[in-house]
Amino acid sequence: MSHTTVDEETAAIHEDITFTFAGAFAGMRRSLPLVASDFAVGIVFGVLARRAGLSLVQVLLMSGLVFGGSAQFAALSLWVTPLPVIALLLTTLVVNSRHLLMGAALRPWFARLPRARAYASLFFLTDESWALAISDFARGGRDVAFLVGSGLALLLAWVSSTVIGYVAGALMQSPEQWGLDFAFTAVFVALLVGMWKGKAHFLPWAVAAVVAVAVAHWLPGKWYILAGGLAGSIVGAITGAK
Repeated sequence: MSHTTVDEETAAIHEDITFTFAGAFAGMRRSLPLVASDFAVGIVFGVLARRAGLSLVQVLLMSGLVFGGSAQFAALSLWVTPLPVIALLLTTLVVNSRHLLMGAALRPWFARLPRARAYASLFFLTDESWALAISDFARGGRDVAFLVGSGLALLLAWVSSTVIGYVAGALMQSPEQWGLDFAFTAVFVALLVGMWKGKAHFLPWAVAAVVAVAVAHWLPGKWYILAGGLAGSIVGAITGAK
């Protein structure tokens, strides 16, 4: 694709960008199937957080401010006394580094918003809300409040379910018996199926998977997330996969 075509496409996107309550409500409605899965995963996190020794206030603050399931689960695996603050910060940074790629993908639609509104909207950026928003934009949607509505619905479900899981933790000693531990995986499989656009995506996805598995095998921690994402993105950019 030529640079002229890219510039024209970006300009066309910018011309009709909107940010409305209708767009936010549309995002919330589209998120409802994922809300159920997030709720199940949140309960698991709440139960495990109680086991790890976190207080209810700590669980509420972590879920409300971090708002990142994978980062929060990674943090729980490191949660000991005294807290390894540096290790927690680095692990969270690595796990959430994928948001750099996700944010870059959203730039064509958010670049024309006032900076304060654009940056505030990105608080609601999650894997699920990003995938839904990108899918909506690819189909011609131009209301960027879609991301906010989607993320808000997921945030409410996540915070409430983690608190419920914490409170019920004394009764639910083994979430695995209920199959709740698989909900996190099920969410991402469903998102991948929805984002599949055909054979052009096979090579970037395959490269991302191979690199992620290799890095997970050879390097400790969560570096495989960033490595797989970068490898797939580079291959996608080279091959022109959209």
